[in-house]
Amino acid sequence: MKRNFLLAFLVPLIAVASCSFTSKSFESDDKDKLLLDLITYVLEKGHYEPKDINDDFSVSVYEDFIDVLDPTKRYFLESDIAEFEQYKFQIDDQIKNTDISFFNLVYQRLMERMQDARNMYGELLDEPFDFTADESIEIDYDKQEYAASEAEMRERWRKQLKYAAIGTYDSKISLSAEAGDGEGAISPEEAEKEARESTRQTLDEYFDFVEDLERKDWFVQYLNTIVDEFDPHTYYFAPEDKERFDVSMSGKFEGIGARLQQKPEGAKIVEIISGGPVWRDQRLEVGDEILKVGQKDEPPVNIVGMRLDDAIKLIKGPKGTEVVLTVRKVDGTVEEVTLVRDVVELEESFAKSSTVIKDNRKYGLINLPKFYVDFEDYNERNAATDVAREIERLKEEGVEGLVLDLRDNGGGSLKTVVEMAGLFIKDGPIVQVRSSARDKEIYEDRDERIQWDGPLVILVNELSASASEILAAAMQDYKRAVVIGSKQTFGKGTVQNVIPLENIVRSNEHGDLGAIKLTTQKFYRINGGSTQLEGVKSDVVVPDRYSYIDLGERDQQNPLKWDKISPANYEPWEGYIDYEETIARSAARMAAHPQIALIEENARWLKEQQEETVVPLSIADYRKREEKNKERSQYFRNNMKYDSKLTFSSLKYEQELFTQDSVLREKRDRWHQNLARDVYVEEAINVLEDLKLNHFKKDKLASRLDD
Repeated sequence: MKRNFLLAFLVPLIAVASCSFTSKSFESDDKDKLLLDLITYVLEKGHYEPKDINDDFSVSVYEDFIDVLDPTKRYFLESDIAEFEQYKFQIDDQIKNTDISFFNLVYQRLMERMQDARNMYGELLDEPFDFTADESIEIDYDKQEYAASEAEMRERWRKQLKYAAIGTYDSKISLSAEAGDGEGAISPEEAEKEARESTRQTLDEYFDFVEDLERKDWFVQYLNTIVDEFDPHTYYFAPEDKERFDVSMSGKFEGIGARLQQKPEGAKIVEIISGGPVWRDQRLEVGDEILKVGQKDEPPVNIVGMRLDDAIKLIKGPKGTEVVLTVRKVDGTVEEVTLVRDVVELEESFAKSSTVIKDNRKYGLINLPKFYVDFEDYNERNAATDVAREIERLKEEGVEGLVLDLRDNGGGSLKTVVEMAGLFIKDGPIVQVRSSARDKEIYEDRDERIQWDGPLVILVNELSASASEILAAAMQDYKRAVVIGSKQTFGKGTVQNVIPLENIVRSNEHGDLGAIKLTTQKFYRINGGSTQLEGVKSDVVVPDRYSYIDLGERDQQNPLKWDKISPANYEPWEGYIDYEETIARSAARMAAHPQIALIEENARWLKEQQEETVVPLSIADYRKREEKNKERSQYFRNNMKYDSKLTFSSLKYEQELFTQDSVLREKRDRWHQNLARDVYVEEAINVLEDLKLNHFKKDKLASRLDD
C-alpha cells in the first residue's frame, strides 16, 4: 500500500488517541507497566473489533501464555500450573491496573525449570539409549497432561531425547552399512554414542541461546499474547523488531525468503517469497516444518519449542552465508536442506507473462506474485500499471483469452487492486472497506476504458490472500471471470496500520517504545459478504496437495469472524453466454481427470500423515515407518509428472533481452516447464477455449453484423 494511502487511515486513529490525552495519563516510571497501559489503551480505542477485557479474556491469555512458553510441556510441572491458576481469572484485572505479578511469577518459574531441564538432559544423555526397546512417543503435545512429578518429567525428557537422537542414529547406521568394511564404517554402539553427543550439542546450543535472552524479551512475548487475543494480525513490535519490520516493508529481504508460523514441532513455512533462496531452490514448500537450524560448519540448533522470533534470528543472516535447515516435509519425511542466504530478487515478484498455444490458438497468461507498489513513487512502478502493460503486449501477440494467475499471491496494495480490476470492466464498485467506526467506504473504478474485454480466467489457491481475494471476488461478483482453484482462498479480509507508541505519550523518558500493528478495517465484497475467514470460493473447485491441511486464516488464532453488510450498487457483466454452463463443463472435466484424482489421493495421504502423531522409538519400527513414508512419497513424486502438451513462449520484447541476459532466459525456461506440467493452467486454457468458441457474446454479435 502506498505510504500516503496508508497514512490516510493512520492519521484519524492517532487523532482519536491525541484527543484523549487530557483524560488518560501514561506516567508510569516502570517501562513494562507503561507499555502494558499504552498497548491496551490503543487496542481499546483503535482496534476494529475491540474485545471486552473480562474473565473470559483472562482465561485465554492465561492458557495461551503458558502454551507459548512451554508448548511441548517439558518445563512446567502440574504443581506449577496449579500455582499459576490462582491468576486464571485475575489477568483482566491486572491488565486494567497495570499489574504484572502473573508474568513475574511465570517468568521466574520458567527460568528455574529451564535450568532444571538443562541439568536433567545432561544426566540423561550420559546413559546409552536402547533402540531395540518397544516404545513410542506422542508428538501431539496437546494430548499430553503436564508432568505430575519430577520423575515423570525425567521420563518425558528421556523419550524426547531418544526421539531427537533416533534419526541421527539411523542415518549413521545406514551410512556405515554403505561403507561396508571401508572408511566410515562404525559399530552400532559408536553410532548410538555419536547420536547422543550430537543431540547434546544441539541442546547445549539451544539453551546457550535462550540464556542470552533478557527479561524484556520474555515480557514482549507476554504483551503479544495479550495483543494476539484481538486477532492474529495485530502485533506489538519492540524497538528492534520495528526496525526489522521497516526493512521488510521497504522490500529489501535478506535471508531465505520465507514467512514462518510458530508450531509446537518447529517453524512452519506459510509463505514462500518469489525470488528468494527458498523459491529458487525448489526443495521446500508451504507446509514444511523447520526443526533445526545450523550455520556452515557448526552443529544445528533444535528450534522445537523456541520462540519464533528467536528461531528467525538463527535462520536470517548476511547475504552469501549458508544456513542448514533440518525440515520435516509435508509428507512426513525429514530432509536436510542447505541454502545460501541472499537478498530477494525483486524482479521475480513483478508481473510476467507468457503466450500459450493450444490447437493453433493463442492465449495469454499473466503471473502476479503480489500487488506491489513503489513506496516512494506510485507512478514509478506498481502492479496495476505493469499488468496493463503486459495485457497490451499480449494483445499485440494476438491472444484470444487471458489467464491471470494469483496463486500464492499474498496481497499488497489496495490501490492497485482497484485499478487492476478496472482493466476488465467499464466502471463500478470494486470493494467495500469498513472502519472500526462502522462506516463503510466504496472503492470504485471510475475509468470507463476497458483494457481487456475478452475471456478471462483467474487462478487461485489457499495462499491467495488479501488483495488477491478482493480482485477475484470482484471479478466473480461481476461474472467477469471464471475463478478456478482451491475450495477457498486464504481468508484475510482485514487492514492493519502501524502506530508508533511514542506518538501517544506526552513525555517519554524510556526512549523508543516500539509500535503496534493494529487491525482497523475490514474488506467486503461488492455483494456485501466479507472476504474474512471464508475467502473466495472458486467457481470450479479443484483439489491440490493442501486440500485437507489447515492453512490460511482459519488456521490462525482468534481470527475475526465472517459477516455481511449491504451490497454495493453494481450490474453483472453481460459479455458471456451460458456462464454457468461453462463452469459446469469445467467441473465435469476436472472430476474425470486422472491427474486430479491422483492429486486428491496425495492430498488425503498428506492429511493422514499429519494425523499420525505417535512415533515409534524402536529402530526396527522407526525404519519401517520411514521406509513406508518414503516409498509413498516417491510414488506420488513419480506419478505427478504431467505433460499438458501446451506450448509456452516468452513475448517478443523479452526474447530480445535473452541475447544479453542468459539468467533471465533460464528463469523463463524453468517457468515455462513448470507451466507445461500444470494441470490447473491446462484447465484454465480449456475454459478460455469454451468461452471463446461457444459462449462469448462479442463474437456472436459480430457474426450477426457480418450477416
